[in-house]
Amino acid sequence: MIRRSKEPNSSRKIRRATGKAPRRGTAQSTPGRGSGTAYWLACLSAVLASIVWCFWYTIDGLARDWKNDPNYSVGQLVPFAALYLVWIDRNKLRQTIPVPCWWGVGVILCAMAARFFGLFFLYESAERYALVIAIVGTVVLVFGTKLAWQLRWILVFLFLMVPLPGRVHNTISGPLQDAATSGAVFSLELLGVEVTREGNIMLLNDELPVAVAEACSGLRMLTAFIVVAAVFAYVVKCPMWQKTTLVLSSIPVAILCNVTRLVATCLLFLVVDEETAQTFFHDFAGFVMIPLAIAMLVGICFVCSRLIVEPVIGGSDA
Repeated sequence: MIRRSKEPNSSRKIRRATGKAPRRGTAQSTPGRGSGTAYWLACLSAVLASIVWCFWYTIDGLARDWKNDPNYSVGQLVPFAALYLVWIDRNKLRQTIPVPCWWGVGVILCAMAARFFGLFFLYESAERYALVIAIVGTVVLVFGTKLAWQLRWILVFLFLMVPLPGRVHNTISGPLQDAATSGAVFSLELLGVEVTREGNIMLLNDELPVAVAEACSGLRMLTAFIVVAAVFAYVVKCPMWQKTTLVLSSIPVAILCNVTRLVATCLLFLVVDEETAQTFFHDFAGFVMIPLAIAMLVGICFVCSRLIVEPVIGGSDA
C-alpha cells in the first residue's frame, strides 16, 4: 500500500515552479555580505579606537617627527600605502572567512609590555614599535591568524613608518655621509674637475669650498627609496628572491642618486651662482631623483627576470 506523502503548500508551489523539491536544511535565501562586513569593520574600528587612545602620546610624537625631521618625513605616507596594498588585494582577502583568534589578545599585551618598557626606560623607539605590534595583534584578534598571515608583508611594511632609533641613526649616518663625499669626489674628477677633499669638505678648483653636511648624507633619500622599493616589490608579480633583491637594491640606488645630486650641485656651483645651486639641490633635484630611482628599480627587475629562464615543460625538440 503506497501512502501519499504530505508536503506543505509552499513546497508544492516550489515543485511546480522549478520541477524540483527543495532540499531539507537548505536556506531558501542567503544573507548578503554587507551585514558581515559591517560587523567586522565595527569590531575593527572599536579595537583600533582603543589602541589609538592608549598610544595617543606615541602617535603624537610620531607626527611631530614626520613634520620636523626631513629624514623620516616619508613615514607619514606608510599607513596610506599600506591601505592601498590592502585595497589591491581585496578580492583575494574576501575569499578568507574572518575567524577571531584570542591569540591577538596576547600580542596586544606584549605590545603594552613593550610600551611600558619604553616609558620606564625612556626608550621612545620601543613605544613606537609597540604601536605597530598592537596593530598586528588587533588584526589577529578581529580577523584571525589566517587572514593576518595573508597580510603579513603589509604588517611588516608598517614598521617603516617608525624613525630609526638614535643609535642606529648615528651609526649609518656617518658612513652614508662619507660615501656621498667619496662618490662625488670620484665623479667630479672623472669629469675633469680638480677636487681637494678635507674630511667632508670638497674644494673645487682650489677656490670654491663645498661642504657635504649631515643633512646631505642621503639618509632622507634612503628612507624614501626603501618605502618606494617595498611598495614596488609588493605590487610587481615576480618570485620572492626578485622582490628581496628589489628591496635590498634600494640602498645602493639611494647612494647613487644622492651622489648624482651632489655632482650636479657642484657643477652648478662652478657654472652659475650659489643661490641657484642651493635651490636645485633642495628643491628640484629631490623630485627628479624619485623617477630616476623608479627607473633603476624597473631596470633591476628586468635584469632579474632575465637571469633565470624557466624550462618549458612538455615542449618538443625541433
